[in-house]
Amino acid sequence: MKLKHLLSLCAALLLAFTCLPAHAADVTGTWTGTMTGGNGDFSITFTFKQDGTKLTGTVTGGQGDPIEISNGTVDGDKISFTVSFNEMTITHSGTITGDTIKLTSKSNNPDFPGREFTLTRNK
Repeated sequence: MKLKHLLSLCAALLLAFTCLPAHAADVTGTWTGTMTGGNGDFSITFTFKQDGTKLTGTVTGGQGDPIEISNGTVDGDKISFTVSFNEMTITHSGTITGDTIKLTSKSNNPDFPGREFTLTRNK
């Protein structure tokens, strides 16, 4: 009889833990990386603020002043957002692993090809 109770308890615990939602990464903070452009490599800095799954922030790179990001979301270990400037929209999507984000960018401008790059959290 005790074995049945133990098995029932184990099954109940297993069900309870598999129903928990996935814990979203918290990307709030400053992240830096290097991108390759038409004129060579340049540093890029993202400053993110996360509120649940909503993501806001800015990006600073070779363009000068910070540019706001939009449509930002974090879902588990997935991140996505857009950056718009000079009539161009760049969509970023990627994966968060600890203090690293691997991003892929795609643009609506054929003169700006998609790129892959990695960001590292500033401590």
